[in-house]
Amino acid sequence: MLRLSFLFLLCSMLCPLPALAASPGTVEASPVGSIPPYQARLGRTQPVVAVVSHNAGTELSDFVVPYGILSRSGAAEVWALAPAAGPIVLHPTLKVEAQATLAQFDQRFPQGADYVIVPAVTKPDEPALLDWLKSQAGKGATIVSICDGALVVAQAGLFKGYRATGHWATQAQREKDFPDTVWLRDVRYVADRSRISSAGVSAAIPLSLALVEAIAGPARAAAVATEVGVKSWDSRHDSHRFRLGFGLYLTGALNYLFSRQQDIGLPVSPGVDEIALALSADAFSRTYRSRAYAVAATPGSVRTRHGLTLLPDRVRGTGEAPARVMADDRQTPSVQALDRTLQEIGTLYGADTARLVAVQLEYPWQP
Repeated sequence: MLRLSFLFLLCSMLCPLPALAASPGTVEASPVGSIPPYQARLGRTQPVVAVVSHNAGTELSDFVVPYGILSRSGAAEVWALAPAAGPIVLHPTLKVEAQATLAQFDQRFPQGADYVIVPAVTKPDEPALLDWLKSQAGKGATIVSICDGALVVAQAGLFKGYRATGHWATQAQREKDFPDTVWLRDVRYVADRSRISSAGVSAAIPLSLALVEAIAGPARAAAVATEVGVKSWDSRHDSHRFRLGFGLYLTGALNYLFSRQQDIGLPVSPGVDEIALALSADAFSRTYRSRAYAVAATPGSVRTRHGLTLLPDRVRGTGEAPARVMADDRQTPSVQALDRTLQEIGTLYGADTARLVAVQLEYPWQP
């Protein structure tokens, strides 16, 4: 889900907000269940996964989290794609470069991908992207939407006659615009034949682990989950708990109207954990009081732990420095960086602002 606008906050003020659920406790990994095990095809030793984007605007965590988790698993050949060469502008912050264009990917893999992961983008009706998705589906790829990537897949007509889900905030819009799809609530992810979809932003985490489980089995998924700091990746969820009530509306409005935006510098260097970076930058940039920037020690691009080319926003010691520079903490497991960031937001701006961010990310968290 792209950053919620102030207008959206205004429109949401009448929606009640029950208390958020606590983070799930330790449970056994769910069986592959609703996500069928990968069936090898085309003579491949492992599946090819294409994580697509739109150069002009793609939701940061929707794009980076699946790329990072699947790459870390070693279970698939993962590609970060865009319609055109050059930077991908991520929202609400950061920029990366595509590893290949859609056309270049087609030249390398004329038989198509095994999985295509579709994040939320600023132009869900982009013809080039929609045509490419239709082509990939026609070649037998399983289409996977993250958050409001569901709007892109639905625009392509690829959810017609399927069950699917998406970010809580667009449930009514999806039901109105795409009545030929059964839009489910209260589920982190759902698979219906060759279509898989997830709820808002942070649901990319359990969905990505479920894909690892489908591809490489529960033992590998459990190992990756431990490495990134996740205890459970089943599909249980209560989407009704995520609403912007008057209290959080007021928090957002006051932050937006009366607070001076604070720059938060996130140090980056070769080998930076792209998952932790994405989750922290995403959260800090949704407070309506702060915006995160990638800050490098030297000019030039930075290669992340699993091969993304990050384009830092600033270089230390040149130009205007961020008002606050966070520590470069590589000891915290990737996903736990989000909890750490929400706690830091609560310390800096108050618990209500941290809850406002958690609701936007559809993340089950409490102070």
